[in-house]
Amino acid sequence: MTVRTRFAPSPTGFLHIGGARTALYNYLYAKKNRGAFILRVEDTDAERNTESSMDIILDSMKWLGLNWDEGPRVGGEYGPYNQSERSDIYDRYLGQLEENGYVYEENDAIRFRVPDKTITVNDEICGDVSANLKEQGSRRYNQETKQEEEANPDIVIRRPDGSYIFHFVNVVDDIEMGITHVIRGEDHISNTPKHLALFEAIGAIPPVFAHIPLNLNPSGSKMGKRDEGALIHEYRDGGFLPEAVNNYMALLGWSAKDDTEIFTMAELTERFDLPGVTKSNSKFDFTKCKWVNAEHLKRLSPEALLEAARSFVDDANLPADDPRMPAALELARERAEVLAEIPDVIETIFAEEATYDDTSVEKVKGREGVADVVKALRDGLAGVDDWNVDSIKAGIAAAAEGIGAKMGALMLPCRVGVMGTTSGADLVPILELIGKEGVLKRLDIFAGKMA
Repeated sequence: MTVRTRFAPSPTGFLHIGGARTALYNYLYAKKNRGAFILRVEDTDAERNTESSMDIILDSMKWLGLNWDEGPRVGGEYGPYNQSERSDIYDRYLGQLEENGYVYEENDAIRFRVPDKTITVNDEICGDVSANLKEQGSRRYNQETKQEEEANPDIVIRRPDGSYIFHFVNVVDDIEMGITHVIRGEDHISNTPKHLALFEAIGAIPPVFAHIPLNLNPSGSKMGKRDEGALIHEYRDGGFLPEAVNNYMALLGWSAKDDTEIFTMAELTERFDLPGVTKSNSKFDFTKCKWVNAEHLKRLSPEALLEAARSFVDDANLPADDPRMPAALELARERAEVLAEIPDVIETIFAEEATYDDTSVEKVKGREGVADVVKALRDGLAGVDDWNVDSIKAGIAAAAEGIGAKMGALMLPCRVGVMGTTSGADLVPILELIGKEGVLKRLDIFAGKMA
């Protein structure tokens, strides 16, 4: 049996991290088992669907690297892959149910007769879940009257306007496309007995079901589109690496059963399995997500880091092709958690002058004898001939010795004088990249502020 999984988004908005995680798990399971990952589009809700939303969803999946084997923009032998283009197929299956007495018309809608028996879902993650659809549907709560009342348990599968509903078309599509494993959110498990009833009525063998736990926000409620970290395109715009986002999403409900947390996509594909999926809901942690991204940044080759950071460097009007840029990025990768933070770390290297933070300047200015310290720094660095890290350190040490101070006493005035702030990347490598002339120029300007 060739494993075939699917992800079926509705083009009504952006790609949400919950949907992206579902797509990731389906992708990993298919690839681990040398199967196929199918993308189909649930676009039967014509009033809410938009082409722009579909483009955003597909582009987000492409950015993540979750490339589908069959579906929109790719094609395949089981198409079309938009449900809005598959009405003839649904009509054929409806006709089969009509012939066998499984459906009837009511108020211009078509209802499926649910069987009066217990249906058990053998779920790979949640275990056995049983329901009797007749009993479940026998009473419903009426919001208007605020009372329970008798209700028809039979499922509407075609609306009065002729459009088909989710339950029916999903079952038909899974049959037609040969889906072997349905991996989806736990919120769908209550629908699965209905789907099993439809599979049985159609005479088809159902796929294996695996319902993954929900992804909750930090407050413990279901993660919504307005929560921080909810939308995939914002990760791209914010400077996350797609491999890091996949890594973090994988950890939202799955564990490798050891202490490993950082994975490449190849490692995730090799190690992912359904038994590793937890039964409890996961809680999203944006801080942890940024940490995972920072770890991936540290593992990039210098060439890959430059390529990944280029658009952010360009947007900040920094010279990506400056020969100092690779060394500057090496400094940045130790401090930046996302690519968007890199320009702030390295911009002082390429600036004509430092931009001074008033609080930092006042912190140095309040020190006794600071004017003498800055002068000693300037003179000590002016005497450095071979401008490299070791010689610069030696120059600062000599300046400290000349005024009877410890070297550490000169580092903060030097940092603020050259970089304009008390924080930032390692000072001496920054001095080396700025260059001797630039450093002396900045110290001259800073001396004027200390007078």
